Amino acid sequence: MQSGLPKMTSRVLVSLYTTDAGSLTATELVQHLQVSPASISKAVTLLEGQGLIRRERDERRRERYLVDDDVWYQGMITAARSHAQLAETARQGVSLLGPDTPAAARLEGIARFVDFVGESMIRASEQAREVLYTSPGATSDGAAEQGSDRG
Repeated sequence: MQSGLPKMTSRVLVSLYTTDAGSLTATELVQHLQVSPASISKAVTLLEGQGLIRRERDERRRERYLVDDDVWYQGMITAARSHAQLAETARQGVSLLGPDTPAAARLEGIARFVDFVGESMIRASEQAREVLYTSPGATSDGAAEQGSDRG
């Protein structure tokens, strides 16, 4: 919730992250959280839109909501795209207001800032993606680390 997600959406996300399988059906979420199917549907729609979960059909043709190692990467890329749209909207505002106005200068600053942050997010996500697939205590060559201070 501290990252801006509504309470129910946070509860659904936490439920998915803390299940060993990394996936649950809507029915399982309803039972686990003791809420209505509509609440789950709304939360899932928001989480999917932000790239934080994905859905698949299982062998019984039920929709399963999943989190996996790649979801964090995809979520960051989705957020970066959202930043790019915000920057474009700010630049459209500059055109509408005229480049020599204080409001346009503010919008241009916002656009440059958001562009920089979005591009940095993409670069960092690409560089860090391997972390999502590396076991704790393993080095990049797959060997276990000796004497790690992490704990």
